[in-house]
Amino acid sequence: MDDSEIRSRIDALVEEEHRLRDSGEHTDEQRARLRQIEEERDQLWDLIRQRDAKRQYDEDPDSAEVRPRSEVEGYLQ
Repeated sequence: MDDSEIRSRIDALVEEEHRLRDSGEHTDEQRARLRQIEEERDQLWDLIRQRDAKRQYDEDPDSAEVRPRSEVEGYLQ
C-alpha cells in the first residue's frame, strides 16, 4: 500500500466515523464499530509515520509494516 492509498483509507474511516457519530443514539454494534475504526485509523497513521521515518533515513518505506493494534493502542501520547 502506498501513501496515497493509506491516506485514502484514513479518509474513508474518518467519513464513516463521522456518519456513525452523527447518527444519534448508538447501539452496542455501532460503539464496537467506532472502536474498530479508531484502532484501524491509529494503525494507519502509525504506518504513515513509519514510512516517513524510513524515507528520512534513506530506507525503503515499503518495508514498513502495520503494527498490531495492541502495540499501537499502547503508545503513550
